[in-house]
Amino acid sequence: MGQEIADTRFSQDDFARFGRRLAEETQRARQAYADGEFADQQRVAGFELEAWLIDRNFYPAPCNQAFLARLADPLVVPELSRFNIEFNATPQTLCGRALSRLEDELAATWSRCRHTAHEEQATVIAIGTLPTLRESDLTLASMTPLKRYAALNRQVLAARGGRPLTLDIAGSEPLRTTHADVMLEAATTSFQVHLQVPASEVARHLNASMLLSAPLVALTANSPFVFGRALWHETRIPLFEQSVDCGDAAHPEHRRVTFGSGYAGADPTQCFAENLARYPVLLPMESDTPPHAYAHLRLHNGTIWRWNRMLIGFDGGGAPHLRIEQRVMPAGPSIVDMIANAAFYYGVVRRLASQAEPPESTLPFASARENFYQAARDGLNARIVWQGGRHGAIADLLEQDLLPLARAGLADLDIAGDDIDRYLDVIALRLRTRRNGAAWQLEHYSRHHDLFRLTADYLEHQRSGMPVHEWPA
Repeated sequence: MGQEIADTRFSQDDFARFGRRLAEETQRARQAYADGEFADQQRVAGFELEAWLIDRNFYPAPCNQAFLARLADPLVVPELSRFNIEFNATPQTLCGRALSRLEDELAATWSRCRHTAHEEQATVIAIGTLPTLRESDLTLASMTPLKRYAALNRQVLAARGGRPLTLDIAGSEPLRTTHADVMLEAATTSFQVHLQVPASEVARHLNASMLLSAPLVALTANSPFVFGRALWHETRIPLFEQSVDCGDAAHPEHRRVTFGSGYAGADPTQCFAENLARYPVLLPMESDTPPHAYAHLRLHNGTIWRWNRMLIGFDGGGAPHLRIEQRVMPAGPSIVDMIANAAFYYGVVRRLASQAEPPESTLPFASARENFYQAARDGLNARIVWQGGRHGAIADLLEQDLLPLARAGLADLDIAGDDIDRYLDVIALRLRTRRNGAAWQLEHYSRHHDLFRLTADYLEHQRSGMPVHEWPA
């Protein structure tokens, strides 16, 4: 969905032509995997970070067009709303000081963005959902003026027969409302981590990533408030799932935003065949590129937001590769927190994917999926089922089982020892204090009952560079 398109209205012929090209490329991808054409060597790390522009009153500031024109940085691009932007990382070979290079680049880009935002009477903040966000902020007037967003909105509503989207989230203060467009999606900003591994190892890594989703969302939760209500610890999960719901109530696993329908098998490109078979095309923009560019497959895949998504990409020489996009983590709380989250993910996934007995063979997919939603609801307070039918507190699992795996996995990747210590010490202390971003927000609000003060204090602490476990509430 990052690419711009030429039109916002489509004919039946557009859909038919696109469908033929999509079917051809899907078959081409499956044959390419069988023939070993995808890269089978490098391990590469990267990320996308979505963030907010806010004004001096801590409300969303819909100024991303002027901001981006002034900034002129190819690593920072528009998002769905005029008050969101996206940071992209330069991909790093996953060894040595890859993690600290990612942190240094993000810190430098973030600093430039802060200074540029100030020139627009605004600032930047990384947080899953902005506590001061109002439902009235989420209108088409706040949509970034790009054709791909207008077309997406038109096609989602067409798939729903014009019916408004319903937001229905249970919590201590339940939220039920309707919305006339897809702008609810703009309330959900994330830290999406990318992992390229040898194609022969992708299926094991993708399954490990799915299995790890529940502990990861509990560890990183940072979105407890929506429209002034305290809901899930990571309310971004149900909010995003419902914001582009095309109405397939009978098959929730086929929602456009989904945990998925099962673990990957021997051929991970089967997910593209599932896309073709189960998901109607939303944006039928035909390209004149050859089948091995996968333009239609990639565009269609970009409108299906699995929480763990397989992507096709290309290296500098044009060689294709497969990579995993892990989408469960929210933006924030601090830069070091986010890179620590990435470090934890890379290390644990590496170890889980290399175990002699695949861990997905000891945890049914249905359990992994239920774990995910339980962890999103309750954060570090969640209790889940783990491998072999073990039941327990997710915080204990993270601290006692997964943190040592993260350390071992990063060592396997030859990550620099002082980087391993720096980032995993942040995770260890977060677990020891039981304070992630959601816990800090909820504690702050229970003391002060003021979402504006919460946002102001959050911003001040984020600017300090301290990890969230050190933030005073």
